[in-house]
This record gives sequence, structure tokens and C-alpha cells, in this order.
Amino acid sequence: MPNFKTLDDLPADLTGKVALVRVDLNLPMQGGSASDLTRVEAIKPTVLELSEKGAKVLMLAHFGRPGGARHSALSTSMVVGDVEGVLGKELMFIPEVAGPVVEQSIGILRPGDIGLLDNVRFWPGEEANDPNFAQSIAAHGDFYVNDAFSAAHRAHATTEGLAHHLPAYAGRSMERELTALDSALGNPETPVAAVVGGAKVSTKLDVLQNLVGKVQHLIIGGGMANTFLAARGVDVGKSLAEHDLIETASKIMDEADHSGCTVHLPYDVVVAKEFAANPASLRTCNVHEVAGDEMILDIGPLATEALADVLKTCRTLVWNGPLGAFETEPFDTATMALARHAAALTQEGSLISVAGGGDTVAALAQAGVTGDVTYISTAGGAFLEWMEGKELPGVAALSA
Repeated sequence: MPNFKTLDDLPADLTGKVALVRVDLNLPMQGGSASDLTRVEAIKPTVLELSEKGAKVLMLAHFGRPGGARHSALSTSMVVGDVEGVLGKELMFIPEVAGPVVEQSIGILRPGDIGLLDNVRFWPGEEANDPNFAQSIAAHGDFYVNDAFSAAHRAHATTEGLAHHLPAYAGRSMERELTALDSALGNPETPVAAVVGGAKVSTKLDVLQNLVGKVQHLIIGGGMANTFLAARGVDVGKSLAEHDLIETASKIMDEADHSGCTVHLPYDVVVAKEFAANPASLRTCNVHEVAGDEMILDIGPLATEALADVLKTCRTLVWNGPLGAFETEPFDTATMALARHAAALTQEGSLISVAGGGDTVAALAQAGVTGDVTYISTAGGAFLEWMEGKELPGVAALSA
């Protein structure tokens, strides 16, 4: 577990102190307002706690990819209304990140007030992690709080650099994320199962290679499973598979054998001749009976039941990626069934379940179990890099 300070390490009275808080406000927009406020909900506890303690809170965030130049459509002013709605407080928008305009704005803010600085990526120094740029921002603050785990895999000025110029703390969302991830892979209760799904093995190679040495059960689903089945000599018909990675898949299975990790692949599958909702050619068969003109689109009921039995023997579950083509019925059946089973085990206290990644979050919502698993990470790239066993610069800087 990285050793980091949290808001509990700050004085109870922060009256007049300036808190520079890195948040994630990179919100999906539709018709001029945010279509999903999950990221704002995540930072609310940190921002309001600092405000209630009397700090002047200055939020730092990126919005889109302006590439080091100003774009009016990518100003963080676009999300002010949405953020105010969630926080229930008025924001002062500050069109700079450093310099006299920021200094004047801090003078106008009263203790407990909240300001939002403009898109940090308007300045090339942000993505270059320029120490002078970080220093120019740090000059306005008394301390730095990072509450943007989703940007922690980037070594940028406001995600990593500021921690070298000011006392640094993890915000409540960051703290929850790091605690949950530590309980999932850092220092987990064993046995541990990992569900890794998705279309391509190539995008999850590092994840698989890291996990075989850390978990006792590796459950492979989605299009990735077809590549592993092919590596075991199964004819997968016209299923999505990366035949050039068969040797790599074999090596991963060998490594799993050596480290005492059981790799679970489906032995019955749901196939069809075309990928469409409820196709006429839909059938369930043994993996060795897939015809040349059929594609595997989900795992079958027997395999799903066997995986449910595996989870009953485990204490910890890490989940990234669906088991089948879950966006299209009925190829969501296995993912929905296993998600509900994992949620039930979590609710009865026998399983710690941590899930992350866009498709996984969507699948758990579709299964209606979002509130029933231990923790859901909304961070895409950072969650994946953590599963790959990589050090995240934004996290490492907090424990420096």
C-alpha cells in the first residue's frame, strides 16, 4: 500500500488557506451540458470538506485534448453549471491557472469559497510536466490535494509535478480508490479471482502477464477467450480471434501453470452465423462443435455456472471486461448472470469485489448491481495500468 497523507492529516481549521485540488471534470457533453455527472459526484466529498473547513478551494482540471493551446469549446467554463448543480454551491470561474488574475481572484474569494481554474491543458507545460509551470501554479497554494485517480497514470504538472512543490494529500475519492485497489491486488484476501474480458488479447497482454503471478483463478472472456481456445487447439470458426497471438496465449497459460493459477476458459459457448440481436442461427454448443461459419458470441450456461462455483470458493474478485458481446441481446446473458452472482456473494460478506473499466461499469449497471459490489473504479487507463502492475506517477508522487 503506498504510504500517503489524506485530508485527515490536515488541520481542522483551514480558514483562509488556499487548497489546490486536482479533480477530474473531463465530462461527456451533450447539447452544452454534461450527460454523466459521476466524476463530479466523486469529487464532491473532498471539495465540500475543504470548503467547510474554511479553505479557499481552487480546482484544477483538464477538459478534452486542446494540445497546449486555448480552445473556447474546451474551456472548463463549459462545466461550471453542472458542477455547481452537484456541489450545491456557486463557483468562481478563473480563466487562468497562474499569475495576477489568479492572485486577484484569491483575494476576492472568501474562506469556504470555491474557484475553478481554466483547462490546465491549454498550457504546454501541463503535459510536459514542466517544473517551472508547476511552480507558477504552486505559488498560489498552501497545499495540494490530488482527487483525480483517473489521471494518476499521467505524469503531468498538475497530477504529479505539484506534489514536489507543496505538501501533498490524497482526496477522499483518491483515498477510496487506493484503499479498494490495495484490498484487491496489493494485499488481498485469498483466493483471488480475476475476470478479464474484452475483444482483444493484444490490449490486455500486460494485464494477463501481471495477473497470472498474483491471482489463483484467471477467468478469460470476450473475444480474448477465442484466442486462448484457439491456442488449446479449438477450431473457433469465424469468431473474433487474434491467431497471430496464439503462441503468446500458450505462454501465458504455461506461466499460469507454473505459478499455481488456474485459467478458466468456456467449454460451452453461444454461437451464431451473424452478429445481430436474437439471430435465427443462435445455438449453444460444446466448444469443439463450433462450425466453420459460426462465431462465438458468449459463454454458455454450463460454463457460467462453473464460474459461479469458482467465485464461491474465492475471497476477492477483480473484474475488467465483459464475458460476451454484452451490448447485444442475448449475448449479455453470461455477463449479467456472473455479475449478479458476484454481487450476491459480496452482499452476504463472502467476497470483496472490485471492478473497473468503461465496459465493465456499463455491464454492472445493465445487471442492476452497481451498488452491490464493493468498489467500482470509473478510471479507464489508470485502472488498466494498475492491473498491469505499473507504478502510477500521480500516486507515487503522493507518497514521495
